Amino acid sequence: MIRNGIDQIMQNAQLFKGKRIGLITTPTGLTSDFVSTIQVLHEHFNLAAMFSPEHGVRGDQAAGAQIETYVDPATGVPVYSLYRKDSKRISQEMLDQVDMVVYDIQDVGVRYYTFIYTMLYALEDCAKAGKEFVILDRINPLDGVTVEGNVLKPGFESFVGNYPLCVRYGLTVGELATMVNEQKGWNAKLHVVRCEGWERHMQFPETGNTWVHPSLNMPRFETALLYSGTCLFEGTNLSEGRGTTFPFEMIGAPFIDGDKLAKEMNEKKLPGVRFRPVYFQPTTSKFQGELCSGVQLYITDVRVLRPVETGITLLYTIKRGYEKFAYLPPVKENSRPFIDLLCGDKLYREDSIALPEMLEQFREESLTFAKLKQQYHLYHEGDRK
Repeated sequence: MIRNGIDQIMQNAQLFKGKRIGLITTPTGLTSDFVSTIQVLHEHFNLAAMFSPEHGVRGDQAAGAQIETYVDPATGVPVYSLYRKDSKRISQEMLDQVDMVVYDIQDVGVRYYTFIYTMLYALEDCAKAGKEFVILDRINPLDGVTVEGNVLKPGFESFVGNYPLCVRYGLTVGELATMVNEQKGWNAKLHVVRCEGWERHMQFPETGNTWVHPSLNMPRFETALLYSGTCLFEGTNLSEGRGTTFPFEMIGAPFIDGDKLAKEMNEKKLPGVRFRPVYFQPTTSKFQGELCSGVQLYITDVRVLRPVETGITLLYTIKRGYEKFAYLPPVKENSRPFIDLLCGDKLYREDSIALPEMLEQFREESLTFAKLKQQYHLYHEGDRK
């Protein structure tokens, strides 16, 4: 079993002693024995405050739900929201309550996943306030080697992409924070409590650890792997499988011919994946209560699968085959369409480049990023595919 940063905390106890600690966490903040990071810090140190990202520190908030300040009933510790309507930052008033901010959330290794921006915002806020920032590091479940997809371009920053990362970036959160802290020149007082036993080539099933879903629509490792490509459908009028038992593993709409689409996709012989025609009826989100047809993606080989390229290819196949396909309008007036924010560019929407050339461009960008990120690796052993 691989040990995450929280499992190493008592060996690093001197770092936390005598400090008023603020904790950013979710239900994935657990030791290997399933003891919450909240409980560990509350029992052994001075847990003075908690800061709640999307979904809440106890996982009791829906996706996108605004969170208000409250007192955690189990510990009596105040919980301040980092998912407010007007801000996702730690205010100076909040920081006045603590000497140190600790971050412990399981990431999925994908640029769209919002927890990493909660972390980076907090890191910047702590740097400005002169507060220490500690990351209890966790493995990247998709591995620490493979990089895939394009790099986010300037002008396309949002809470689903606020730093020039590839879609699948191959870093732990500790490594990511180290990279951004240096490149941005924040000079934060950053400490990373490292994982033990993780090798860069390892994907989650190889770690011996138990998957605890990082959010409600991320129920298993396979979901996270496919999500790096199928999340793009959140910017379209197709269901990405929310409201089903296979979110991000089923894509469809009432106007899709699942049999035809599955045949088309299987004929492309994309590596590591097969497509099956399916019918499904979402209980929430897009097409709630309506019968949809589409495809379910089945991973046949996690090592050769290119999930980002798979998702893009599926998107373009549907886009060209169905007149009813559409990208969703901007969520807010005068903002970019959501597909642009997910892409980190306007390429998907503008059709200014053919798919093969676009995928080749993305491969070149990912190779450049892969070389850049290597200087920030904290884990080197087993650095292979």
